[in-house]
Parts: sequence; C-alpha cells; structure tokens
Amino acid sequence: MTDPNILQILEAVSAGYLSPTLAQEKLRQLSYESVDHFAKIDTQRQARTGFPEVIWGQDKTPEQIIQIMEKMRPHQAVILATRVSPTVAATIQAHIPDVIYHERARICALGHPEPNPDLLGQITILTAGTADLPVAEEAAITAELFGFRVERLWDVGVSGIQRLLSNRHLIDNADVLIVVAGMEGALPSVVGGLANCPVIGVPTSVGYGANFAGVAALLSMLNSCAAGVGVVNIDNGFGAAILAGQILRTATKISRTG
Repeated sequence: MTDPNILQILEAVSAGYLSPTLAQEKLRQLSYESVDHFAKIDTQRQARTGFPEVIWGQDKTPEQIIQIMEKMRPHQAVILATRVSPTVAATIQAHIPDVIYHERARICALGHPEPNPDLLGQITILTAGTADLPVAEEAAITAELFGFRVERLWDVGVSGIQRLLSNRHLIDNADVLIVVAGMEGALPSVVGGLANCPVIGVPTSVGYGANFAGVAALLSMLNSCAAGVGVVNIDNGFGAAILAGQILRTATKISRTG
C-alpha cells in the first residue's frame, strides 16, 4: 500500500504544484522500510545528516540484528551494530560471515568505509586509564568506519600527568579531541586548557562507589572551567565520534565554499 503522504507528493508533482527537487527533499523525510513488526529502517538518514542509521545492539536479539542488517545492506556502504556481546556477535557471524567483530569496541561491522581523500582533519582520542578503553575504542572504530583518520593515545590520566605532557604534540596536532575518562573525570578539563581545537568529553562508568556509575565524571566535565569543552552522555563513545565527525565535515564544507 502506498503511503498517503508519498501519494500526495507524487500528485503535487504531477499537477505541477511541486518541483521534482522539492519532492525529492520531502521524500527524504518520509522514506523508511519496515523489518517484520519490530523495526523501521531510516533509509534516508545519511542523505539528511551525513551519517547512516546505526543499530543499537544491546537489548536486541541476534535474530533481530541479523534481519535489520540484511534490510540495510542495499542502502548503506557500512552497517554498524554497537554494544554487541561476543556471544551475540558469534551468532550474527554464523548467519552473515562477512561481518567483522571489533571485540574491544563491541561493534559488529558490515561493509568497508568509502575513502574520502577530500575530508579534512584528524580525530585524536585520549583515555585517562586502561579501563576506559572499551568506550574509547567504540569512538575510534566508529570514526574509522565512517572514513575519518584517528590517532589514539591511551592511559594518560591526571594521576600521572607527565604521561600526557610528554605527548603534548598529539594534542597540538589534533583537529578534534575526544577525551574519555572515568573516576573524577578531570582529564577533559586539563586537555581543554592545552588544546586549540574542540574537546569532546566522554564520562565513563569506571570508578568507585561515589563515582555513581559515571555521574560524578559527567558532572565534573559539565562543570569544567576550561572553555571549549563539550560533553556527551556516560559511556557514549559512539555519540562522541559522530559529533567529532560532524565538526570535521563542517570544517571541510566551509573550506570548500570559502
């Protein structure tokens, strides 16, 4: 059955009330495909936002993720499912053998990033400690699969500040910084006082009881006295990567028009 909204758009084009260009834009806002009775795939998200829809793997069954991936295949060069456990990943790979599982990042990926030599900039990702690596790798793998260049610098937290300062050149050369920290979440503030580019703080749920599963780190980052520090949600490495990518894409667009 044809969606009545789509039918109205087609009729408007046929009657000459709407140009094909405007009709295409309106259709981008409406287009999706259903997967059985449990999901609707936003097939035009990349056309609207620059990034395709990504599957939240946690709390979905392996069978649901498999069906969604298969439905996405014709529409996306790269398909990601985040927060996937090793057990679920094994089931997915048994049905879709070309899926690659990035275990530390907990990401299942299908397809390969399309090279974009015109894309400017580099995303540099820092962690306060080794325990923050799963969230940091989620950010790194997401960014790489969407075609961005990534530099990694692990375990440079404030309890041993010399580790960070001895790698000052990586901060100076960064175009966007993602800083991942748990415990008291102080590292983004320190980096924000050194960097000449946007800093995205990612609080993690790593820490003792008073860390409140990342709330303490989140509040520390939100209360940063360093200017130019933005903050995403607790453990949200994926969101940080998308934000960093949007910053670099905007910079690329401005450079082309300027």
